[in-house]
Amino acid sequence: MKILHVIATLAPRDGGPSKACFEMARAVARRGHEVTIFATNMNGLDDVLDVPVDRPVERDGVTIRYFPIEFPRFLGNSRPMARALEGTVPQMDAVHLHSLYMLHCKFTERACRRSGVPYLMRPHGTLDPFLYRRHRYRKLALETWFQNRVTRGAAKMHFTTEEEGILAAPYVFGVPGVVVPHGLDTDEYDNLPARGRFRARHPEIGDRPIVLFFGRLNFKKGLDVLTRAFADVLRAVPDAHLVIAGPDRGMQEKTQGWIDEFGFTDRATFTGMVTGDDKLEVLADSDLFVLPSYSENFGIAVVEAMACGLPVAISDKVNLWHEVANADAGWVTPAEAGPFADAVIAALSDVDGARAKGARGRALVGERFQWPQIGHALEDAYASIV
Repeated sequence: MKILHVIATLAPRDGGPSKACFEMARAVARRGHEVTIFATNMNGLDDVLDVPVDRPVERDGVTIRYFPIEFPRFLGNSRPMARALEGTVPQMDAVHLHSLYMLHCKFTERACRRSGVPYLMRPHGTLDPFLYRRHRYRKLALETWFQNRVTRGAAKMHFTTEEEGILAAPYVFGVPGVVVPHGLDTDEYDNLPARGRFRARHPEIGDRPIVLFFGRLNFKKGLDVLTRAFADVLRAVPDAHLVIAGPDRGMQEKTQGWIDEFGFTDRATFTGMVTGDDKLEVLADSDLFVLPSYSENFGIAVVEAMACGLPVAISDKVNLWHEVANADAGWVTPAEAGPFADAVIAALSDVDGARAKGARGRALVGERFQWPQIGHALEDAYASIV
């Protein structure tokens, strides 16, 4: 099959959607299909990626075409992309459309409608009620302008968890859904670095048990819940240490303020963004992964932690919570400080039990979240709409 993915940007700074788009495209290309991605060269609202916009780029078997971003940037506008879609979509068997409320959605729906090519639409969590209510008046205007037509025109919705489909159901006009999770290259996690390397770079931690938050520091991650909960944890497990690893998206200063207010400044370490070996080293040295989000469409960091054999404590707003609970791979609580503190205390107080949950989580990743399995599932999803 010939498959076209369309997304506003592949910029690494935009995190999950950009990474997921490329990795899903690559997984299908590895099954012998011809896969192309259309994206703008947008890199945030004030920069552009250093990529060619006059020729295709080949990357791991996927053809990528970048188009110049135009005003208004926040809507991902690109007239050159719109023109290219009109010529390219008729040559495709199916289109995979990523995200909502952006002009590439409008351009893609129009090209698919005119050529009769079906498209799978992936909302990337934007139909979670927590996010759906944000900027509601602006979204209402965009829904009236084009987004409702785009949603109604989809052959199927692509959700990455059952929970995402349940939460999105009121907003998809009865369009059927297919669940295909995000995947992970598990080979990277099969041979972790020797324990102690991260601790050696952070002597303030010593041999204390590490509670690890790993992800972007933004408004929805529940960092207020985490800091309040950790203050309670220290009363029961006074030698615990909180490590917050990830790029700041406007919340680090506020989070540091909460830590200072709750009085455990010397029991918290910010690392900034960690990648590659640094990421593996902090995962290898940690004792528990935590994510008390108010909204989390998938939670690839949860899967990464489980791939390392780490037990996890997450909120029931992380859409992977059903899978974690069913596998008994960790603790699931409301996004509230009291219950979350109880979960962390339970994990740190029963080391053998926590390790057993970590082992079950690792098995779950091997069974459900490896890319060859995901590529096959996506192939089936495309075949079902062609």
